[in-house]
Amino acid sequence: MAGMAGSDGFRGSDTTRRGFLVGAGAAATVALAGCTTPLTSRGGYDVDQNSFDPELLPYDRTYPDDDAVTMFRGGLRRLGYYPDETVPDAVSVNWQLPVNYIGHNAAKSSPLPTPDGETILIPADTGRMHAMTPKGEHRWTTQTRATRQGFHATPVIVDGVAYIGGYDGANAGQDAAMYAFDVQSGEVLWRTDVMTGSVAIGSSAGYWDGYLYVVVEHRHPEKKGELWVFDAESGMPLFSDDRIVDMPHPTVAIHPEYERLLTGSNDGLLYCWEFPSLEFTWSFETDGDVKGPIATYDGSAFVGSWDRKVYRVDLEDGTKQWSFETDDIVMSAPAIDPEAGVVYVGSDDWHVYALDADTGEALWATNVQGRVMGAVTVTADAVLAGTTAAEMCALEKETGELRWFLEHNGHVTSEPVPRDGRIYYAERAVVSGYWDDDEETTTEVPGHAYCIVEE
Repeated sequence: MAGMAGSDGFRGSDTTRRGFLVGAGAAATVALAGCTTPLTSRGGYDVDQNSFDPELLPYDRTYPDDDAVTMFRGGLRRLGYYPDETVPDAVSVNWQLPVNYIGHNAAKSSPLPTPDGETILIPADTGRMHAMTPKGEHRWTTQTRATRQGFHATPVIVDGVAYIGGYDGANAGQDAAMYAFDVQSGEVLWRTDVMTGSVAIGSSAGYWDGYLYVVVEHRHPEKKGELWVFDAESGMPLFSDDRIVDMPHPTVAIHPEYERLLTGSNDGLLYCWEFPSLEFTWSFETDGDVKGPIATYDGSAFVGSWDRKVYRVDLEDGTKQWSFETDDIVMSAPAIDPEAGVVYVGSDDWHVYALDADTGEALWATNVQGRVMGAVTVTADAVLAGTTAAEMCALEKETGELRWFLEHNGHVTSEPVPRDGRIYYAERAVVSGYWDDDEETTTEVPGHAYCIVEE
């Protein structure tokens, strides 16, 4: 495989399989060092805001009704609920792969199985995309231009293509970019950079009927954010809304049944648009940054804030229905069991909480001995949560009692993803000097992606 050898021993490639004709009048495209970029000024798209008018499709299932789609948190509603999966009483590591090497404080990308379960895609903070089999055999590794801070989003996989945004703008002279990868070969089908001054797409894309929905962070000319829509086949930007005041990290949540799309931002606001028209509808203000993904259930949004609270907010008009206060910031993504009506969420106060979705009352709280800043997962019988104490924990769903914990090296901050008796997740590297200007930054131990199985 052509490309450069990485420190994990795999060889990468940054290749393009085809170019596309995109835009009004079938504007020409050109391949540049492994990417397909429309012939405009760098990232300077003149998007017609009135031209995006997709059809509102019927929605009668919790998850996408297309078996050829997998995405972050199990679907557009971002419930983090896997009702067909159970968690073993005891586990061990089946395989692990060094993938993450920097100390960036964002939660790490989650490994994601393809719809058929035969390939596991693992985005890395090196800008590489790895593909493995469920048993840990290497399929391919592709190196992209996002070489400084890499990927922190989780891909969405549709009909053999994986879509993900990167931190390309962390490199001088580049802007944030969306990528499309061929799942079988690892080839980059297209790469579209986004608006001059954009730095990152840490948000995991939502996919609906041929469109990708994602939020973008800008550093220059001022810190701000935007909601963007891309055509999934070509990568062409179709719509943007720049009303977000500060740099947004959260993944968009979409609830087509209630016709709502939501995201949060560092300005403490929860933003809501009609879906799919994307007419802005309302905003809800918290007293801290909103950095974690939002879940939607029963006509409401469930969101954590750095003001130490978890909120339930009405999707119709943005009014607060209840709030629950923890003892530290809430960056964790809530998981919801829609059959039981229970919300599971972690906090930097070292606890995982089970809350009654109707009232916000705490049903149980478990001290897991470390901050829970990543996404919590709920299965048919257990709750899974990674911690900054370098552990993956399984808790009894009904009581919160600890079932088991597994010790690792770095902070476990990705979503735990259960599939066919295996659980996949990733951790942050052990890095010294990253937050100290007077020290040299050194990666002591790389962050690994893990597959654990019944012991």
